Amino acid sequence: MDPILWPLLALLAFMIIGSLIAAEAEDLLSSVVCVGAVGAGLAIINLLLGAPDLAITQVVVEVLCVVVLIRVVLTRRHETQQTQKDTLAVGSVLLVLGVLLAVSTWAMTTLHPFGQPLLAGDRPGVAYQYLTRGLAETGAANHVTAVLLDYRAYDTLGEATVIFVSIMGAYAILRRKGRIHHAPGNEPDR
Repeated sequence: MDPILWPLLALLAFMIIGSLIAAEAEDLLSSVVCVGAVGAGLAIINLLLGAPDLAITQVVVEVLCVVVLIRVVLTRRHETQQTQKDTLAVGSVLLVLGVLLAVSTWAMTTLHPFGQPLLAGDRPGVAYQYLTRGLAETGAANHVTAVLLDYRAYDTLGEATVIFVSIMGAYAILRRKGRIHHAPGNEPDR
């Protein structure tokens, strides 16, 4: 059994518990914090699996989503109604999550060992060259990281730039300082 399996299963359990708390919490801010914790767990899983590029992307997207959700929660009106809990629905969700956990555990135990290519052949091509020489030339932990960070680093830099610009755009839209507030009836001409 792969030694990384137990930390992955512990993080998966943490993420499922965080999702359940987010779904069942009565305070929306607590739900947003739990959703952020689930995203952080996914980023750590990506790091454990040797995919730092995915972990960085996950952290950036998660921070952006949590900031936007916190902003929405803090500026919303409190017009909620209390409803009764449906025991059948909660039980069904728990049953589905249990099946999902069992299937995920089974799937993780049947995976190929990390770092070994799934396909090899005698077709010379870019993919074959990446698979045969990628780890030796780059010293990366896996083939995905070798391709994304060494062979296609400019593409990865471009993707990170797009994500950064998206965050800055969201910040510019959501900020309060610098906005012009017009009195009712004095809206600017469009």
